[in-house]
Amino acid sequence: MENDYCPTNHGSFEASVNLFIDPSQKTQIIDALSKVENIEEIYDVAGEYDIVSIVSAKSVEEFRNVLRKKIMKIKGVKSTIVSVVLKVHKRPDSSLNKTHIY
Repeated sequence: MENDYCPTNHGSFEASVNLFIDPSQKTQIIDALSKVENIEEIYDVAGEYDIVSIVSAKSVEEFRNVLRKKIMKIKGVKSTIVSVVLKVHKRPDSSLNKTHIY
């Protein structure tokens, strides 16, 4: 089922923030990102980017502040590429993320 938009915990604006980082600072960067309230998900990835995060906010202005005043201020974050979520087609069910014992 398609949704025009499925608000996240913080509001109606959501974006993927892809980070290029100093690899020697990766652990500290992930720790710092984990403390940013608006960051819903953090992924250590292989590929073009070093870290992918999902950020939610109540507005574009709040998102801009999180990006500029929190994420970009973390030591070791070199640059970011942002992709704004326009429409959610499928979202993981949180119950699927639970550990299952077989």
